[in-house]
Amino acid sequence: MAEGKIRWGILATGAIAATFTEDLLTLDDAEVAAVGSRSPESARAFADRYGIPRAHGSWADLAADPDVDIVYVATPHSAHHGAAALCLNAGKAVLCEKPLTLDAGQAEDLIGRAEAAGVFFMEAMWTRCVPAVLRMVEMVRAGAIGEPRLVTADFSIGFDVGPEHRLRDPALGGGALLDLGIYPLAISRLVFGEPDVVQAVATLTPEGVDDTTAVTLVHPGGGVSALTCSISADGPWSATVSGTGGRIEFGRNFTAPAGFTVFRHDDVVERVEVPYLARGMVHEAIEAQRCLREGLRQSPLAPWSETLAVMRTMDAARAQIGVAYPS
Repeated sequence: MAEGKIRWGILATGAIAATFTEDLLTLDDAEVAAVGSRSPESARAFADRYGIPRAHGSWADLAADPDVDIVYVATPHSAHHGAAALCLNAGKAVLCEKPLTLDAGQAEDLIGRAEAAGVFFMEAMWTRCVPAVLRMVEMVRAGAIGEPRLVTADFSIGFDVGPEHRLRDPALGGGALLDLGIYPLAISRLVFGEPDVVQAVATLTPEGVDDTTAVTLVHPGGGVSALTCSISADGPWSATVSGTGGRIEFGRNFTAPAGFTVFRHDDVVERVEVPYLARGMVHEAIEAQRCLREGLRQSPLAPWSETLAVMRTMDAARAQIGVAYPS
């Protein structure tokens, strides 16, 4: 795997799978070798759309494909555990969409399977791999805004969807927190690390998933994160990291930003431009391929410990707001 192209298998054929595949096709050292779906017709249509050589009519057939080095899992949240476990048990490296699973227990199980199989495994949290976010972390750690004290972040989108949609379906892991809230949590984690206190409030849909959620975190040393997400409100979709000497502001679409602005006492100090490639998802693929070529089992940008920590925080928040999933 150190030489030649990394051969990818795409598990599922929805919108996220399509975007990721389109980003993969921009890489000269990557090959989309196969796609797998529980529907042979869907797999074939996806393969034809992107010129993929092999279309498998089951996840198991994709996992068993000897010409696939790594599988990207793009199913709804509720199927992440089953799909990733199938691939890991088959000895395949896996890049699995966020959230990795529905809860920390399922995540721990998958990490154990990856360890037992001795293969690379990573949550596809693109925000952790986007160059502008990595540059922000470097600058904060270098003291660009003094001591960080507050992270405020919102990811709210006014989706006009009915109760049958996956975002409102408890059986599919619906709700704002797992789908959108994980991104503000990622920024908080990158700045402050583990919280000491998790406090959450929410309004729920008639189906029992969270419609709009606010999470406050208190961190060792006194840092605070104020995080919001919603599947019904059109929010600012922005993030700010504030410190004793200034602040860093990401504009709208902080989840995959092309840059940020550094302020000191409301004066602009610097505009930092760090554009992302393609549509942004390509950076997690680049990181996964780097890890594969270097023989790593986990990525230093998205280590297993961080994935588990975020899952535990979301578990604590869900327990407080009263959201539970059938599985």
